[in-house]
Amino acid sequence: MKISDILCQDRVGLSCELFPPKSGSQLKNVQEVVKEVAHLKPSYMSITYGAAGGTSEYTVEIADEIQNRNHVPALAHLTCVSSTRQKVHSVIARLRQANIENILALRGDIPSDADFSLPGRYRYARELIEDIKSSGDFCIGGACYPEGHPQAGSVQEDLEHLKEKVEAGCDFLTTQMFFDNSIYYNFMYRLLRKNITVPVIPGIMPVTNGAQVKRILSLSGTMLPMRFRAIVERFADEPAAMRQAGIAYATEQIIDLIANGVNHVHIYTMNKPDVAGAIFANLSEIYKRR
Repeated sequence: MKISDILCQDRVGLSCELFPPKSGSQLKNVQEVVKEVAHLKPSYMSITYGAAGGTSEYTVEIADEIQNRNHVPALAHLTCVSSTRQKVHSVIARLRQANIENILALRGDIPSDADFSLPGRYRYARELIEDIKSSGDFCIGGACYPEGHPQAGSVQEDLEHLKEKVEAGCDFLTTQMFFDNSIYYNFMYRLLRKNITVPVIPGIMPVTNGAQVKRILSLSGTMLPMRFRAIVERFADEPAAMRQAGIAYATEQIIDLIANGVNHVHIYTMNKPDVAGAIFANLSEIYKRR
């Protein structure tokens, strides 16, 4: 089922994101995680492509596991900046063969030795979206940054590039994590002013240990509201308490989004089915799937 069709449904939807194993020996562990998360009945599950494509070899295999063995629609991530067009087209062909019809098209991290003058190289996610669009009847998603892409010269410049991606064929967008819902609401107003009207799925990251915060800041520069900082400062050295507080904070964000008319929320579950399960349990009367 295409994610664009899922998003058209007038019901609350929750989706989860997983990442592939770093080596083949860990594949069975990830397959078990897939099974546990699928048991929660998310509306779909996404599988990342790995940093610089490092775990990309397993993305198609896990997407196949999600959709064809666990019967949950799969969204396969695909990054392009560290790949040739030939490599990307081979992955697209494998996805088509596995009947995976949803792709999240991403630029990815630029390698330090990147040479965009070489033939067959991508520079922008827009180019990848155009290639996927011409390669078959795929539902294509893209990433967006409510606080602006860290490498963009300005918020306005970032919105211009986002509009280019949508015009290239992007069917929906998923946001980078944020910890203050007003950031998402303000972002939606800015998109409307740019006439960007595709569905925008908010991405929520449950922070369950203090070490995650440093990584989040180093990767995205996401603003941490004082209320969230207070939780981290109080519970960072108490693992069980931090886990409980992080799950509660993410749950409250999701409830607020749904109460304000956002029907679908994406959860960055970090391959932790217990965390995903706790959030789904907290929302048991809000999110009911038959």
